[in-house]
Amino acid sequence: MRSRLHTLRPSVSLALILHCCVAATVHGADKLAATVLVKDTLAAPRQEATIEAKLLTKGLFRDSPLGGEPVDLVLNGATAATGMTGGDGRAVLSLVPPTGRIVPVQVRVGNSPRVSAAEGQANLVVWERRTPVLVVEFSSLVEGSAGLQHEMKPMPDAAEELAKLSQFYYGIMYVVPVSAGADGFAAGTEARQWLSGHKFPVGLVLTLSTSEEVLGAKIDELHQAGWKAIKTGIGRSKSFAETFLRRRLDAVMVGELSTGEAPRKAKVAKDWKEVRKKL
Repeated sequence: MRSRLHTLRPSVSLALILHCCVAATVHGADKLAATVLVKDTLAAPRQEATIEAKLLTKGLFRDSPLGGEPVDLVLNGATAATGMTGGDGRAVLSLVPPTGRIVPVQVRVGNSPRVSAAEGQANLVVWERRTPVLVVEFSSLVEGSAGLQHEMKPMPDAAEELAKLSQFYYGIMYVVPVSAGADGFAAGTEARQWLSGHKFPVGLVLTLSTSEEVLGAKIDELHQAGWKAIKTGIGRSKSFAETFLRRRLDAVMVGELSTGEAPRKAKVAKDWKEVRKKL
């Protein structure tokens, strides 16, 4: 009997160790923390719109995309569409927009066994195609550098004047610069937060490469899609103004400019209080 007990004890101990290890592994298998980034979307009433989102998790050196994960599009607290992220972490979700000029939407992680709950927000901008739209260069709204940082100060009167313009008439499209090949999701999210924090009117945040060709191509694309009331650009840089002027559209440059900085046909407003007079 004694030898039998000595024979059993090692196997019992091994079983206990294995049980503890498995329990610790299951308990310690925390879900991945994730970030959901969502882009603003422009849509026409009663026509299908697509919302683009991206799911990321923080890596040692940079964020990594999370593919194969369920995501839900939430509108007014209810799920309006569901989808799955691709290998690049992106998901495209479709819906027919409700009435209203600016509709907040959320995209959140669905029922995932490996990713923690997370949610991102953006705006679904629903404009009639005949709505007059002001395209505003982000650098014309900030003092000094146009880099996206929360400590940036807004130009005096910029938020108030744009609010007056948007209250009854104009839709506002903010053009936020991103370097060529960069991901515009994060830049758009940061710009929305900055604009909201400084009480700018809600509009469409559009992230584009800083090159004149890319902005010009986007304007042409919108015109071809029926948004022909996009006729005026308000900016600070010469290249931004020239992009509009070359298409026989109006351009207003804001701020104190040096001689020759403004293209010949561009209108110049020394500050934001003068902008309305130039429209």
